[in-house]
Amino acid sequence: MSRIKTQSSCPISNTLSHLGDKWSLLIIRDMMFLGKQNYTAFMESPEGISTKILAQRLKALEDEGIVSKHRDPDNQSKNIYQLTEKGIDLMPIVVEMSIWSTTHVDGVDVNAGHMNAIREDKAAFLKTAMKRLKNQLKAF
Repeated sequence: MSRIKTQSSCPISNTLSHLGDKWSLLIIRDMMFLGKQNYTAFMESPEGISTKILAQRLKALEDEGIVSKHRDPDNQSKNIYQLTEKGIDLMPIVVEMSIWSTTHVDGVDVNAGHMNAIREDKAAFLKTAMKRLKNQLKAF
């Protein structure tokens, strides 16, 4: 269960309290859509997260049960991060945020990433993507 004490009974306020900030959502995005699993890969994201913020957000997401951390079997000195079931359940929300952004925010690349597949058949995209992420859980 969550370690954050709720300040409000509002579902949106509580969701934001548990997810943190934009950096947490960008880490989740990278894991969902880009398959990133390690610290170095997260650092390569174009938004330019600092190492201190990345470490803090990964720890917070781990504490919240949204991501889990495991030793890399190929390099025991490194960690692999992956979304938990709780984290995977955020995918429909992240997809809807992406759709909203491509519809209402100027300068957003409407063809970026998985947007064409999402527009073509959102339900099929979600089913396939969530299944892929859940299959990764079986590896650990």
